Amino acid sequence: MNFIEISTSKAFGGMQRTLEHESEATLCPMRVAVFTPDQPSGAGLMFLSGLTCTEENFTVKAGAQQRAAELGLTLIVPDTSPRSREGSEIIADDPAYDLGQGAGFYMNATQEPWATHFHMEDYVVGELVPAIHEQLGVGEGRLGLSGHSMGGHGALTLALKYPELFTSVSAFAPIVAPSQVPWGIKAFEAYLGKEADWRAHCTTALVEDGKRFANEIFIDQGLADPFLEHQLLENAMAATGQPLRLEMREGYDHSYFYIATFIAEHLDWHNKRLV
Repeated sequence: MNFIEISTSKAFGGMQRTLEHESEATLCPMRVAVFTPDQPSGAGLMFLSGLTCTEENFTVKAGAQQRAAELGLTLIVPDTSPRSREGSEIIADDPAYDLGQGAGFYMNATQEPWATHFHMEDYVVGELVPAIHEQLGVGEGRLGLSGHSMGGHGALTLALKYPELFTSVSAFAPIVAPSQVPWGIKAFEAYLGKEADWRAHCTTALVEDGKRFANEIFIDQGLADPFLEHQLLENAMAATGQPLRLEMREGYDHSYFYIATFIAEHLDWHNKRLV
């Protein structure tokens, strides 16, 4: 993988960069935001963003760089889907915010017109994780995974399916039962087709079917989140014995104000496990 630097800015003694590269998994250019501390420790955290986001949303809104710089933690934030760019037109899209570009759901689509480019699972675990270790200075066994909403779904499902790749995992307001709620059902029907193929991409189903992450999972949820009624992971985890830290935050919603409030706590939590 050859990264091309699109932009760079100095922040808290480190460098915030936007990188672009050609992806074999998605067959198009992909962008990744990377914050490298001035004194990197060799540990890193990948953050998967939610619906409508690009690599910029977490980078600009979460306020994570200062604490990451203090910890020496490298931050890696990929785009949320294949995307039309100059010189590489992605035909498949949808006018709705919850399908198509900006809504890759971190899985491999098998149905047309999505099957050609929408291979976000292969992209994250097969391309980006090796590049993080080989090119971005993050040591083997020192990579954590986190995400928000759709990205929380991605973080939890990928950690459960590929536990050997990630040492720690957390999620803000994750979509934990996508096979049971409108966002997920719409995406699963479009990308995967038959319902029999959905369980491999649903956190609740994965833990029900025996998938485990060896270490504790940290889930953060605002009690004023309008989507809270759909978050079913607590019961599923309790029933299976998966180690879980669950923080229910009084008065907090689904926004980046909520993420910015608690991101330092998450970074500290990951860092302790990535030493």
